[in-house]
Amino acid sequence: MTARLSLTAGAALAFLLQGSGAIAQAYPVAAPVITGTRLDLTVEGVVHRVPDLATINAGVVTEAPNAAAAMQENARRIATTIAALKKAGIADRDIQTAAISLNPQYRYVDGQAPVITGYQASNQLAIRFREIRLAGAILDTLVAQGVNQINGPNLSVANSEAALDEARGEAAKIARHRAELYAQATGLHVKRILAISESGGNAPTPYPVMAMARDKSASTAIEPGEQSLTINLSISFELE
Repeated sequence: MTARLSLTAGAALAFLLQGSGAIAQAYPVAAPVITGTRLDLTVEGVVHRVPDLATINAGVVTEAPNAAAAMQENARRIATTIAALKKAGIADRDIQTAAISLNPQYRYVDGQAPVITGYQASNQLAIRFREIRLAGAILDTLVAQGVNQINGPNLSVANSEAALDEARGEAAKIARHRAELYAQATGLHVKRILAISESGGNAPTPYPVMAMARDKSASTAIEPGEQSLTINLSISFELE
């Protein structure tokens, strides 16, 4: 009697869960039953794009006998730099403060405590260039405004998701082609896909290339090169 009551309660609970939309959690979907041969493949889909977005860190470092003077001079030069960037056509959304720091400078003498001799202030900007061909001229403008630290560029593809979708389609085609080859070689045919999983989505950044001018009449040049965007797929087929 106890077992029958427990079963009835369990059935009622399942009915309530089904009504509330929670039945999928109570009863996980079983793995597909395979009557043929399972084939597991891992493939890579790759597309190539020319980077169309560059990010460069540009900074101003100033020194002064006291902290306030160092920060004030730094703020003045950064304001001039930002104004020059906007005048050159860089949008507000593409100028971002990356880091601000203020550090004491010490003089060290053997056997004595360090003595503060002044302060160093630093303000770093992350600047995005949506037209890479204009980056060189803008970099030269930054230097003319007193920027004394430049790092980068970090090159990327602005619409990388569309490129990765193309890589996904390429990987799926490769997997299907290989499955057909294996099936043909073993006297079977591809019945269905059992499972697909994705990894990767990599858009590796190429080595930064910033060619410095060799004479005063030439501007700094950035060469975008080419990027490879990669998707890895693991696909399981059933052959019969």
